Amino acid sequence: MFKMTVILRWLQRHCEDDCIKDCEALKYLGRGSHVILFYVNGIYYIFYFLATLAMIVYKSHVFSYPDNFLAPDLALLFIMAILEALRLYLGSKGNLTEEEAPLGLSLVITVGSVILSVYFLVWQTYVLKADVIISAILLFIYGLESVLQIIAIAAFVS
Repeated sequence: MFKMTVILRWLQRHCEDDCIKDCEALKYLGRGSHVILFYVNGIYYIFYFLATLAMIVYKSHVFSYPDNFLAPDLALLFIMAILEALRLYLGSKGNLTEEEAPLGLSLVITVGSVILSVYFLVWQTYVLKADVIISAILLFIYGLESVLQIIAIAAFVS
């Protein structure tokens, strides 16, 4: 909160036109919220990965989990972790350097992450209520990030 106040005060002192003040304030506020959302997503994804891994292990012990489905579920979870790390890196890099290309690539990778998240929400062998809850939260975060990425790309292009 303190950083946003400092940024807004700086903008008020250095901008004469009200329109410029509003545009610059939105640009910096959007950028700050995007950085915060990437950080929150990184922390949440660690929880998501560990919880999903624990639930897959739990389901394989409690239920009659077919062996030919266990390996693909685990492989998709690890692929999703690699995609997530790459997506967060590119998104953070693009946001901090104000470049469209890394943000655009991060947005494309988000589509793959969303598909994998929907897989764990709907299509995996056994879906528990906990799977539904944590996947829905992750999809909500992806939605927020996507909107902010599109806004950031539009701001950086113009």
